[in-house]
Amino acid sequence: MKQTAEPKVLRDPIHGYIHVSEQVVWDCINAREMQRLRRIHQLGGDFQIYHAAEHSRFSHSLGVYEIVRRMVNEIKELRDGLSEFEKVTVMLAGLLHDIGHGPFSHAFEAISVCSHEQYTVSIILQDTQIHRILAAVDARLPQAVADIITYSHPNDILNQMVSGQLDADRMDYLLRDAYFTGTSYGNFDLERMIRTIRIDKQRLCVKQSGIHSVEDYIMARYHMYWQVYLHPAARSYEGMLERLFQRMKDIYRKDAQALAQVGMFHPFLADREANVEELFHLDEAAALYGLSLLRSHEDAVLADLARRVLDRDLFAYLTVQDEAQAERVIEKVKQARYDSTYYVFCDHASQMPYSPYQRNEEGHNIWILGEDGTVRELSMASDIVHALCREKLKEDRKVYFPKALLESVME
Repeated sequence: MKQTAEPKVLRDPIHGYIHVSEQVVWDCINAREMQRLRRIHQLGGDFQIYHAAEHSRFSHSLGVYEIVRRMVNEIKELRDGLSEFEKVTVMLAGLLHDIGHGPFSHAFEAISVCSHEQYTVSIILQDTQIHRILAAVDARLPQAVADIITYSHPNDILNQMVSGQLDADRMDYLLRDAYFTGTSYGNFDLERMIRTIRIDKQRLCVKQSGIHSVEDYIMARYHMYWQVYLHPAARSYEGMLERLFQRMKDIYRKDAQALAQVGMFHPFLADREANVEELFHLDEAAALYGLSLLRSHEDAVLADLARRVLDRDLFAYLTVQDEAQAERVIEKVKQARYDSTYYVFCDHASQMPYSPYQRNEEGHNIWILGEDGTVRELSMASDIVHALCREKLKEDRKVYFPKALLESVME
């Protein structure tokens, strides 16, 4: 693999520096599809709650790359056991794993026929700048990178490093999201984690001496989900975006010309798979401009939803225990003459701190390597995690509706 003329370094608040020595990595960082991620927020609705959480998918992707780079260079079994081709391949998979994301993170997938994972693979395999960069180095490289992202690479260790229970993706986003949201409970000891990772029978393991850093990691993940990722106000924002996109789809099906002013959305409103070039042109800057045009649209529902999203006039919410209680809220929204298709929605969130996968997915589990050489799944090696696994599934059911109805709904 060709090296850069001199090592490149990028300052980073989480890792200190991002180090780049391979020319193919540097070229991919500077490719148009990768640069687009500067214009996509990392956190879907959470930047509406935590005002400093303005970081991008671009910075997160660099962070994932850096953790993978450190793993293949600092973990002896990986440093000595992987070929140079495999090392570069897994580093590129870490860098490019989110390249197919649309605007507003996962909320956008409500109107997209394809998931962001499908778009990621398409960008890597189709005729894009990223694909040409990879193929120019080695014709096998695009498919090898895509195989890791789809968790189908024959060397399962590479899959686990990018997507598993103990992967570089989660390690970076927990630390990065905690930093930018100003929350402390997302922190864990990344340095200790990397120092104690080992390989046993094609499985990533952590030495017994590093089990406390893994326990902290599990708790960080659990708290970040409930305090940040599943924050009810963030879920309100994302749910409103989904209803806004649904309203656009419903209008477009009846009369596409009614949305002529927001052509950037058309490829995703039509009942077809938008191509990667159309995805490239729809970043958050374009999407937000489209929403600013829609706030004066002749369709009152569409204009109101666009205004609410742009002005952060979020729906209120009420915790409900069962379907009957939710139905009573929905009925009150209807009685107030709001269209219940767009002005009320239910959301059910659940999360376990840690849940071991089934036997046929054991590569996803977290394994602890004992001093005697035996390997045990985390919940069998840690009393803390074992106790957490025995806890009931934590669930949260909420109904969202316009704030103006809060008093009547509470009656």
